[in-house]
Amino acid sequence: MSSTVISIQNLDLFYGAFQALKQVPMTVRGRHITALIGPSGCGKSTLLRTINRMNDLIPGVRVTGSILLDGKDIYAAGTDVCALRKRVGMVFQRPNPFPLSIYDNVAFGLRVAGMSDRCRIESVVEHSLKGAWLWDMLKDKLDHPALGLPLDQQQRLCVARLLAVEPEVILMDEPCSALDPISTAKIEELMLELKKKYTIVIVTHNMQQAARISDYSGYMLLGDMIEFGETASIFTTPKDKRTQDYISGRYG
Repeated sequence: MSSTVISIQNLDLFYGAFQALKQVPMTVRGRHITALIGPSGCGKSTLLRTINRMNDLIPGVRVTGSILLDGKDIYAAGTDVCALRKRVGMVFQRPNPFPLSIYDNVAFGLRVAGMSDRCRIESVVEHSLKGAWLWDMLKDKLDHPALGLPLDQQQRLCVARLLAVEPEVILMDEPCSALDPISTAKIEELMLELKKKYTIVIVTHNMQQAARISDYSGYMLLGDMIEFGETASIFTTPKDKRTQDYISGRYG
């Protein structure tokens, strides 16, 4: 059994007077894929963004409860949020490469962190592109603009950019929603490979995707974590009727 990397307890989140998350509990185990499922507006992406404090950027947000990363509360006073976001990186719904070359996209975080050794940067860029399964097809095009790549390659480039700064946890907010089925399959295959080294939490509207790739799943509804457990159990023998209704298509 893998160790617990993230432990969430009694998590409440408010946008002003509106409560978006309600006493949410969740445990994320290392080197597994955890999927958050549920209808639109149920709090999945909000919960995902609490794990690296992306919601801090929204005015009026208030969070109570605890999120422990390797046993330390990320909302404790004095937390270095920039360091947290290096440890817990995010891949967004639509690919968001910078308007730079392929090489400079992957090297960007390294340079921001102060790395100046060109040989070292080149080595990390190569390693990161290999980790995202892009090196063989792009190694002779590193000076080409990243925005000229197909969408699935742009999304994998965003993964490579993240891998370059050596995160521990990768958050993915519907990373396949803008992709066609063939490109989606490539990203899913990549996620299954990445979980050998990284802990992954994904938000998805695609229940089949959650069933295919995740080890654990949480069903959310109106800000509540209705049910959380092993994906096989959630999809075959859910304990809560609301989960059963959603899985079977009677709700949502």
